[in-house]
Amino acid sequence: MLPRWRDLGPLTLDLFHRDARQGARWLGLHPREFGLLWRLADSPGERVTRAQLLKDVWRLNHEPETNSVEVHVSRLRAKLALAGCESLVETAPEGGYRLPKANPSLLARRPPQADALDHCLRELDWSAVSPS
Repeated sequence: MLPRWRDLGPLTLDLFHRDARQGARWLGLHPREFGLLWRLADSPGERVTRAQLLKDVWRLNHEPETNSVEVHVSRLRAKLALAGCESLVETAPEGGYRLPKANPSLLARRPPQADALDHCLRELDWSAVSPS
């Protein structure tokens, strides 16, 4: 059974609403943007290829001649930037995308009273984040 929520630092992904929120503020993700983020959250730190995303999020078993994945990732990053998490979705050097490898507690449910940004800064494994 899938969990209803996943916490990614300051963000809470809500499978029922198919959106992410920071505190009480919803990001207003498009269903594909949410699907991308949820799929990447399945395996933080691991590369997910474009073909895997097309199969898992778009439900396609072939690679069409389209830049749809790249466009949706770009739009997702823009919305994440509004929440201060613009670097959450990384482009893997060998192709594809990934979330930074995090401490296991980063994906655990946090207490509702926890300050979201402080939680993100404490729990994110900064050694896995490449400098700009």
